[in-house]
Amino acid sequence: MRKTIQTALTLLALSAAPLLAQKQAPPEPGPAPDFHVPPPKKFTLPNGMGVTLVPYGIVPKATVRLGVRTGHIDQKADQVWLSDLTGDYLSQGTATKSATEIAEAAARMGGELDVTVGADRTDVGGDVLSEFAPEMTRLIADVVRNPKFPEGELARLKGDRLRQLALAKTQPRSIAQEKFLAVLYPDHPYGRLFPTSEMLQGYTVESVRGFHAANFGAARSRLYVVGQFDEKAVEAAVRAAFGDWKRGTDPTQNPPKPASGRAVYLIDRPAAVQSTIILGVPTIDPTSPDWVPLQVTNALLGGSFASRITSNIREQKGYTYSPVSQVNASNHDAYWAEIADVTTNVTGPALKEIFAEIDRLSTEPPASKELKGIQNYLGGTFVLQNSSRPGIIGGLSFVDLQGLPDDYLNRFVARVNAVTPEVVRDTTQKHIPGKTAAIVVAGDRKVIEEQVKPFGEIR
Repeated sequence: MRKTIQTALTLLALSAAPLLAQKQAPPEPGPAPDFHVPPPKKFTLPNGMGVTLVPYGIVPKATVRLGVRTGHIDQKADQVWLSDLTGDYLSQGTATKSATEIAEAAARMGGELDVTVGADRTDVGGDVLSEFAPEMTRLIADVVRNPKFPEGELARLKGDRLRQLALAKTQPRSIAQEKFLAVLYPDHPYGRLFPTSEMLQGYTVESVRGFHAANFGAARSRLYVVGQFDEKAVEAAVRAAFGDWKRGTDPTQNPPKPASGRAVYLIDRPAAVQSTIILGVPTIDPTSPDWVPLQVTNALLGGSFASRITSNIREQKGYTYSPVSQVNASNHDAYWAEIADVTTNVTGPALKEIFAEIDRLSTEPPASKELKGIQNYLGGTFVLQNSSRPGIIGGLSFVDLQGLPDDYLNRFVARVNAVTPEVVRDTTQKHIPGKTAAIVVAGDRKVIEEQVKPFGEIR
């Protein structure tokens, strides 16, 4: 009897197995939903400062952020990180508030004040509870307009930067990136990643004040407020706090002339068990009609976990753990790069596979199913990244920096889904030419030099 019952249960389990497997199978991923930024209210103050107000969400918070068109682009060859030091200094006190009082004021609003310096823009702002959006606006105005630059803080701030520099110089990706940018952007601010310690040590309070005076002003600035807030109160605060700010100079126009040419640049790291590879090319800027197809192409080639290069050198070959490609954009400029840390003894084979994938995609259109999966991923990622207050500000500030159409964000997903396999092939041919890629390898030269010789002249 017991045997009969066990047999019956076994048969039942076997008959149910296909149904269970069918139920457990995940559904096919669908396309990303449409993305729409709520219509913003835009206006410009008489001094040239722009303002963008976007009501968004139901959480009673607002993100207030001022973007100033200055950063590394305004640094001379002997001023690397001077813009960063100026950014560090901004929150250290104003004519009426100490650094502690600035921090406490932001905390009372339910947030904190942060300053971020990039290649083309310095951002000052933070998240606050909705009712404090006007007050945060006034605090940001005080910080950027009336910085005190206290002498007593200089040694500490420079010390922090010196420690960051020393740490960066021990990281293979950092030193490889430094060389890669110097190759692509010779004699241009985009090509200067790190200062020397002597350069940093030489900066004075007068250096910082001079940089601020030359580069901060209304004509270079736009304030973004996104979230739940009282629009009339915020607009009144903006006009009162920024209305008499000096216009200052227009944003710097210094377009780079990126270099391109196949060569291998070796950085010797004796006894290193891994080689850090960065290879890439200058490519189209975000105003090009091929910009969105390039994003799709990059995601398929190396910019996603399901990409071809990742599948090849990570999943199939086991050469590396986390390779990635990216399209890095600055003001009306961009480059494409593949980055990978590979085991030293497969440095050459890894390069061979990366270039093979570039060549294959430039001659053979991808299968429609493969492309659709990448489009769903890219569209979904875009929606997630931009469906937040900081995300919306990031998207809007990108559009403003590049001079893109107002509907760029709203049309992005549809444009991603419109890319065809043939367009991906053609985009690879035109905008990711492997034959002109600069190759930087940081690794044990005595082990890798012979491996990399087939890929270009060693410099």
